[in-house]
Amino acid sequence: MKKEEKNQLIDSMVEKLDEANIFYLTDISDLNVATSGNLRRLCFKRNVKLQMIKNTLLKKAMEKSGKDFEPFYSILNGSTSIMFSDVPNDPAKLIKEFRKKSPKPVLKGAWVEENIYIGDDQLDTLVNFKSRNELIADLIALLQSPAQRVISALQSGGTNLSGIVKTLSERPE
Repeated sequence: MKKEEKNQLIDSMVEKLDEANIFYLTDISDLNVATSGNLRRLCFKRNVKLQMIKNTLLKKAMEKSGKDFEPFYSILNGSTSIMFSDVPNDPAKLIKEFRKKSPKPVLKGAWVEENIYIGDDQLDTLVNFKSRNELIADLIALLQSPAQRVISALQSGGTNLSGIVKTLSERPE
């Protein structure tokens, strides 16, 4: 690869890293063509962008980026692929699901909204993150709960009150 092509690739990766709030660094080495193809198809279905990149180019892009990616430098060895996503836990769920059939991909590290996670042992933590939509649904449920209880109490009280009034009106004097 010529120097100009490398510089273009680095600049392209810098843009992606600057725009990304979420990315995962994984090791997908030793996957055969069929398994690798299955992983790519699954990523496409889940709207996760998977890209292979050389460690030296990725490190240069990280250094050139406006964010502090220094903790990742130590894990940039061997084969590295990068997964970009808009949902914090989608790549983690994808990795966990795919590993039921294959020992890879292995999580090297993750950048989730300026938080850094290093190592495959962080996968369960990342899987348990809630997406923005899940958090909004939880918040709405919490806000609706007290209002529903009040309405329910008022409705049941209304039936009780009308029953008492009816009983009193039917009672002989």
